Amino acid sequence: MIDGLQTWWLMPLVAGLLLAVSAGPLGSFVVWRRMAFFGDTLAHGALLGITFGVLTDLDPTLALVVGSASLALILLPLQLASRLSADTLLGIVSHGTLAIGLVALSLADGIRVDLMGYLFGDLLAINEGHVYWLLGSTAITLTLVLCFWNSLLAVTVSPELARIEGRPVMLLDLMLILLLAMTVALAMKVVGILLISALLIMPPAAAHALSKGPRQMAAIASVVGIMSVLFGMWASFRWDTPAGPSIVVTAMLLFIASLTFRRKR
Repeated sequence: MIDGLQTWWLMPLVAGLLLAVSAGPLGSFVVWRRMAFFGDTLAHGALLGITFGVLTDLDPTLALVVGSASLALILLPLQLASRLSADTLLGIVSHGTLAIGLVALSLADGIRVDLMGYLFGDLLAINEGHVYWLLGSTAITLTLVLCFWNSLLAVTVSPELARIEGRPVMLLDLMLILLLAMTVALAMKVVGILLISALLIMPPAAAHALSKGPRQMAAIASVVGIMSVLFGMWASFRWDTPAGPSIVVTAMLLFIASLTFRRKR
């Protein structure tokens, strides 16, 4: 198998880097479409997937992915049909599903779950199986985003115009949302439910200040994400701080640095 990844620190590092690479272009679309709250909702709702997995003895990672994807499939038509604003609807679903998941776990007799690990991430508990999941997720995300880049960008800029051009707007939206759901589910072990959106938003936001076009922004976002993981994990080991929050703090500092660079330029 992956003999070289048996070192305790190397497996989490590879997992974090894989997530950073896929979160760059995917997070760019999240920023362009103003879907940050959607990512939060998927993250909070994924706790129901954890609950389902624990109660049915299903693989935790598979339960997370299935839970996030199921919620995404429910949210897409719900947003179109509801009379409530998108923010209001997402807020209700986000906090409601998080609360239901926490209550359900507390009522499950004889079952212990590391809630802190899911809420704030537990990067050092990542195993070889999770790395394979992230490897597959990253490959799928990058392949689909690259293949459908122009169409995804067209739908992001103007869904109406994209529809007139004959592009499958609904299918493209569905594909992007499912990719987001998969990434959010697998990111839980890295940064946790409460910090996932930060990893999707901060690198693209920093890249926005440094880039001259969409493609460049997506590429720079991945680089910023990689730097956040590398320096964040170094800080975590150096000062014995939580790995997930350390990565997010590093991403925030890089975002602030990008704003300073932009002003000088």
